[in-house]
Parts: sequence; structure tokens; C-alpha cells
Amino acid sequence: QVQLRESGGGLVQPGGSLRLSCKASGALFVINDMGWYRQAPGKQRELVATVSSDGRTIYADSVKGRFTISRDNARKTVSLQMDNLRPEDTALYYCSTNVQTFRGDRGNDYWGQGTQVTVAS
Repeated sequence: QVQLRESGGGLVQPGGSLRLSCKASGALFVINDMGWYRQAPGKQRELVATVSSDGRTIYADSVKGRFTISRDNARKTVSLQMDNLRPEDTALYYCSTNVQTFRGDRGNDYWGQGTQVTVAS
């Protein structure tokens, strides 16, 4: 019904940069918040950043000043520019969005399959 496809993960050295992208497709009547979450081994999934349909952003304290989230409503994409990466940023990064698939739908959260980000020298 709704599909999210992530791209852009990989291996990078500390201090390096990566850009994650996520494209939504399917029954997209209204796309509400879009965001990125991450889960490191042995830890719970945590919020990284979200962006509302009108551009308001929220960031985890640990990534403020280093990561930038953006969205393109026409292309139905959300991106995460990650700069000055640290080893503790290593995790599986998930794209998520809240979507109304028809008029009157309250909206549901959808998740991508995740893309691995590894920060190591």
C-alpha cells in the first residue's frame, strides 16, 4: 500500500559525511511527518530527525548541528545529510512517514527496511 525505499548508507571514516535518501510510493493521499530513526546493536530504536509537511524540524540532541533533514514534497522524498559522523552514529537507519491513504484516513506510520551506516576508521 505504502512503500519506503532508502538509499545512501555505507562505511565512512569518523568526521566524514553521508547522505541518506528515502522515497515514498504507493497510496499517498496525504504525507504528514517524515523522518529518520536509527537502531544500534543492543539498543532501542531512537528518533534521529523528523520534518513536518510544512517544514518544521525536530532533531535528537546527539545529532543537532551535524545532521540536516529535508524533504521534497513534489518528489515524495526525505533526505538526511549527516556530517562530522562519529563512531556512535553507527546504526541501522530507518525512514518513516505518517501517511493518509484516503480521504478521512487518520493516518498510519510506515517504515522502510533500513540502511546500514557504519562509522569506523
